[in-house]
Amino acid sequence: MKIIDTHTGKIFVDTAAQLEFLTVGDYGKENNIKASFLGLNKEIHGVQHHPVDLTKKWVATISTQKGCPMKCKFCDCPKYGYHGNASHDWLAYEVYTILENFPEVKHTERFNVHFARMGEPTFNPAVLEFAELSLRQLVSMYIQADTIHPVVSTMLPASNQWLYPFLQEWCRIKNQVYQGEAGLQFSIQSTCEEQRAHQFNNMSLTLAKVADIADRLPAPVGRKYTLNFAVTKDTVLDARVLDRMFDKNKWIVKITPIHETNAAVSNGYDVGDTYTDYDVYRQFEDPLLELGWDVIVFVPSKEEDADRITCGNALIAETRNNEAT
Repeated sequence: MKIIDTHTGKIFVDTAAQLEFLTVGDYGKENNIKASFLGLNKEIHGVQHHPVDLTKKWVATISTQKGCPMKCKFCDCPKYGYHGNASHDWLAYEVYTILENFPEVKHTERFNVHFARMGEPTFNPAVLEFAELSLRQLVSMYIQADTIHPVVSTMLPASNQWLYPFLQEWCRIKNQVYQGEAGLQFSIQSTCEEQRAHQFNNMSLTLAKVADIADRLPAPVGRKYTLNFAVTKDTVLDARVLDRMFDKNKWIVKITPIHETNAAVSNGYDVGDTYTDYDVYRQFEDPLLELGWDVIVFVPSKEEDADRITCGNALIAETRNNEAT
């Protein structure tokens, strides 16, 4: 196990287990989020790094698979390959390893667990079992958390015949087991089918099929579900198309930059201005707001990308180092 310190937390790299997972604190929503429906109206022209406080919000981002079978053009994970699902026990291992490495933290207002590191979570049924039966008890063994908030983030793989049953079950867990205090995020990226097909390497469902699934899911208890767009200035996000296909009473839109991964750079994604120039986001945000959508714009700091917080980077580098020696 190698532990890499970052500006906002730690990356855990276990080459033997073929897993990588991350913990970070939060800069505070007033510093890196614009969301008018939450009263956060300030445009984010760059995020200034400052120390984070895990007693306010603590985020654990864990891998649901050993590598990833998806081949997204903006992600470095395909370079590592795919080596199977992380079992229930391995999911627990990732969470308790994070908690054990911060013995000084006894309480947090919010502990988020994102099933969003390496892997496509909807391929792994252990995610459902772990979230429903084990996560809250496991966290309570280490800290007092006022809120425990698990989140599934999916790329909506076309090859997953169990995708809709998984999502149905996750919505039951969100709405009933966690009484709304859980999240579901669809990675949409673009409203242009050609652009989406390129980014997801033809491995995600068409937007029409995604919209059909979205329509059939139950109404969310608590927080709405999220349609995520990782953008550059060249992204196609047509608010009218989105408004026609999705229900704003069930879904919000989240806009983030495409991270400056090796794959994103080599595949020609222009990520240079997305950390400091709010114009990149405003062109997408304003038309959605005019149509009555709830929109979150999330801007990371430049330091976070420099820390290799994106999926697979640390594990790929450590594996190469081990092979070289």
